[in-house]
This record gives sequence, C-alpha cells and structure tokens, in this order.
Amino acid sequence: MTLITRRSILIAGTATAGAVLIPTTAATAGTKSSGRTLTVGSGETYEVAATTRLSVLTLAGGGAIAAPAGHGLTLTVDGVETGQLLTATGGTATLIRPGTYRGDVVLTVAAANDVTYETLTFPFRQALYVDGDGVDRDRSVLAAVTGGKLTDTLARGISITSTGECFDGVFVQDGTYTLQRPVISLTGNGRCDFAGYGAAVVGDGSATTLVVDGARISTKGVVRTGVISNDGANVVVKNSTVHTRNGVLPADYRATVETPYMESVPWMLGLDGNVRATNLIGKDSRATYIGSTVFSETWGALSVEGGSGLKLTAINSHIGNTGEYGYGTYAIGDATVRVLGSRFDVGSYATIIAGPAAVVHYGDSTREAVAALDAELELGLTRAESAALPVRNTVVNSGHFGYMFFGAGTLTLDGGTVINSERATFLNKGQQTAITVDGSGGARLNPRDGVLLQMIELDDPGPVNVGGRMMNVGVYTEPTTDPVRNASFDVTAVHSTDGAATFTAIDLEGDFYNGMRSGKNMVLAFEGATLKGVISAAKAEHRVPSIDASTFYELGIVTNTARPAVNNGAIVRLGSGSVWTVTGTSYLTSLTLAADAAVKAPRGRRVTLAVDGTPTALTPGATYTGALTLTVA
Repeated sequence: MTLITRRSILIAGTATAGAVLIPTTAATAGTKSSGRTLTVGSGETYEVAATTRLSVLTLAGGGAIAAPAGHGLTLTVDGVETGQLLTATGGTATLIRPGTYRGDVVLTVAAANDVTYETLTFPFRQALYVDGDGVDRDRSVLAAVTGGKLTDTLARGISITSTGECFDGVFVQDGTYTLQRPVISLTGNGRCDFAGYGAAVVGDGSATTLVVDGARISTKGVVRTGVISNDGANVVVKNSTVHTRNGVLPADYRATVETPYMESVPWMLGLDGNVRATNLIGKDSRATYIGSTVFSETWGALSVEGGSGLKLTAINSHIGNTGEYGYGTYAIGDATVRVLGSRFDVGSYATIIAGPAAVVHYGDSTREAVAALDAELELGLTRAESAALPVRNTVVNSGHFGYMFFGAGTLTLDGGTVINSERATFLNKGQQTAITVDGSGGARLNPRDGVLLQMIELDDPGPVNVGGRMMNVGVYTEPTTDPVRNASFDVTAVHSTDGAATFTAIDLEGDFYNGMRSGKNMVLAFEGATLKGVISAAKAEHRVPSIDASTFYELGIVTNTARPAVNNGAIVRLGSGSVWTVTGTSYLTSLTLAADAAVKAPRGRRVTLAVDGTPTALTPGATYTGALTLTVA
C-alpha cells in the first residue's frame, strides 16, 4: 500500500516519531507490550507492518490505519473484533473508525482472503480460517478467538465476538473441520449473504465438510447471517441454536434484487426484514440441521438461493421467525428441501417454492428416513446419535399461509404432518404444481380462514429498471375488468402446466378456489378422502386496489366470489371411497366419480348438478364436462 503520509505518528516510550511498531504474531499473542500506545492524526495514514499489541490506540477523524498490500487489518480490544465499518453503502472495503481504544488492543495483519461473487470482490476477514491443511494462522485473526481448545481438525469451546462490520467468525475452505460448542456473537452489519461476507460460519468448496455441534450463534445486523454453505460444501449443524435479528439499513440504501447489492428481502414476496438465519448457495451444496433451533427475526430461517443441486434438510429441529413476517424454508431452482420431525413457528410461510423444479417434502423422522438421509448426505451420525433421535411428526404453525408457490414445484406432505395456518394452506400464484398430501399417517390441514387451496394470478409486480439498476419500486395494480375468454384454452382438460393436487386417505374441511384470470386450471384428485367444502372457479380480489412496498403484507390476501370458469377451470376426480360434501355453490368444468364415490349435501339439504344449464343426475362412475354448477338447497 502506498503511504499517504506518516507524519506525527506517536508511540509512547519511543523517541523517534514514525518508528515502526514492534510486531508480534498470532502465535505469540500471549506476550505483553506493556504501556504501548499509538496515535494517528487527521489526514494521516499509518501502515501496520505486522500484527501488533498495544494498550491504547487513538485514531483521529480523517486518519487511517492500513495493512500492507495483499493483507487485511483487524482491530480487537480485549478479544472482541470492533471498530470496522464499511466505507460506502454498496461497497466492499472496511476501515477502522476514528476513536480511542483502550485495553488489550491488537492490530492483526492477516493474509488476504478475497472472495469474488459475480461482479464484486469482498475482502474477507475472519477469526478462524481453515483449509485442507487445518487452521491457517496467516489468514486467521486469532486475537478474536478466546477460550477453549483449537487444533487443525477441531475447535472446542471457543468464543468469537464481533461488534464491527463484515467480520466473519469461522471460514472453512476445502477442509474438514468440527466446531464443538462454539459461542459466536456478531453485532453490526454484514454486506452480502450470497458470498457470506459478515457471516458467523461459512463452509465453502466441494472438499469442505464442516460439522457444527452444540453451537450458540447469535447475530444482529443487516445480512449478518448465521450459517452459510456454499460451492459444494457439506455443512452439518447439530444440537445448536442460531438466532439472527434485523439491523439498520444504511440511510442511502435503495432496495434491489441485484444479488451482489441486495441487503433486504424483496418485499414482493410479502415479507420484510434484512437478515436471514442461514443460506445455501452454489452448486451441489448441502446444509443439514439436526436437533437444532434456527430462528430469524423476519425474512427467512433456512434459505436456498440460486445454484443447482442444492439439498437442505431439517431433522427434529425447531425453525421459525420471531417477528410477524418470514418463512421457514425457501426452495428455488432444482433444490431439494426435506423437513422431518420438526416444528415450524413461522410468520408468513412454511416454505416459499420458487421453482422451476424444486422438490419439497414434509414428513416424520422415522428411523428409516433418517438412516437414508444419513447415507445420502454423509451426515456421519454415530449409532448413539441415531438412536437418540426420537421419531417425531412435523408441525407447522404459520401466522399467514402454509405454502406459497411463485414458481413451479413439487410438494409432498405425509406421515403425521400437521399444517396450522391463519390463511390458505396452499397459495398458488399462477404456477404449475404437483401437491401430494397423504393422510394415511395422520396428516392434517387446518387453515383458520377455511381455504385449503387458493389459486391467483402472480401479484408480484417485479423490479423496475432505474438508471440501469433493478430496484424494488414496482406497484401491483388490481385489474378492474373481467377476464376475456381465451378460446384456445380448454378449461375441461388437464394440462401439464396446471395447478394440480392429490389428497389421499385424509379428512378435509375447507374450500378450493381457482381465481386465475389467464389460462390455468385447478386439477384436484381425491383418493379415499372426504371433503366438506366448496370447489369452484372464482373471482379473486385483493382487499386494496394497489400494493407497494408500504403495503407488502396485502400480497396474496384475496376474497373469493364463486362463479363460472372463464380461463380458470376446476377439474375434480373423486376416486374410490371418496366423498365430497358440498357446502356452497360450486362451479366446475369437469367432474369424475368412481363407482363408489359420492357427492353429498350437508344433513337436511340437497345437492343438484346442472351441466351447461341442464339439470343432470349425479351418478357414481360417471364423468361430466362443460359448465358444471353444483347447488345446495
């Protein structure tokens, strides 16, 4: 680094102004340099040649302290990383902020760990850097690691605390490492959770296996993520707690969907917040949470972003949000998300399914299922660990919806899974779906508003190009006219792009509405199932005429008026042993009855069928197509 100036550098006890500080190394951090102080005045930049211990550091406003080229500089006081701030919103570099620091003051000069994500390079600093050879002391800031035991394969009982910005706790690059009972606390903003810049724990690289056991991880700050698995890493978190809280966005931050610069959740998901507890990114990365508690304040707890071949798993864990809005898991691309024997307490959704080929499964943590995942995901569970895992069912408690599709995907619910939600169990925003609910093991769906499945047009207005940047300033506007019939779309036929769902061996109470305006049918199949409710094409209307960032919470919330299909067919097949008790007028476009299936009305009432306006008897074994109206009188 070229020095701007080295005038008036004062070191107590040193006769010569500008004298080089006596260096220490991380390996000799226990040595004392009693009474040493450093003062850097305004307009001065001082380059620290090597890791140095002081008792007092004073940095005037307009002054700077820097490391040599190819290195980073980190300040710790009494073992706590502190003082570092980003130099600009959307930037990547950090500098030590002006002030006076007293105590065990260490300026650590560490070899650079530059991580490039898309168009930006982030100069990582981390307390502990591990690679294939073990702990890299040249890249680690060991002055920020206190207590416990540290070896090249294991860290036990260590503590890492940060109050500065963009400082990582542990970064494992293409190495095998175990963290046992670490305590990691980070306060202050991060910068990019697609790269892990500012995260508590990062596993990176296809040769990485990182086991986190008995950890206590807490963060508070913008994109100050708890755990990240990236670029083929296998991260296994056991018996741990991860809790993240929102920070304060820079005053000049402007919300964007451009991932190198994104620091808050796109409000178009019906969410708010600026930190998620975890992230799974890259190609073939894996993240598994076993017997753990993972909570974000809002945004998301277990996130998956971009990449391919990603596998996210939660076994016997407690997942959720402490705030009003947020999701439990996220499934994008071809990600595989599996939740076994876990409890979800979420603000908005158990899972957001963003497709286009995501696969999501919620079920029980049976011995067989856990053993299969242990082998597939290389979890490394011992016999004792496997035996100690109780067999549990999954329970979801959501303050809004159960599952939201804004991309195509496959969702399976089985075992004793119970979904409790304030609003619709399944919210399909105009997507191709394959939903399967198997109630033979006791699965139950309990939407408080009485809607089991809601199909609507995608109400995400999308980002807007502002000065060459994709910004979150779009506005959703409710249509004021009725849809126009598309003569080329068959509302009586099943299309591969339809919203499909199958319910087997389950008792259901609630309604199914297809509120689409453009061509997409709702295709429902029931096998050995009972339903008490309405199934119908509908007009679905939001409660407000327009939605922007200030009213994000209105997204997905609609009222339904049952009416004949326009471009939104309702196709129903009642398989063997299925009974539908119709509770209100229902408009279908196709109805198929097995020989032992039945369509009934509530006790003391009668249901009638009209096909294209003609009264028609309901006969077991028959199929009806056209404009079907089921009326209860």
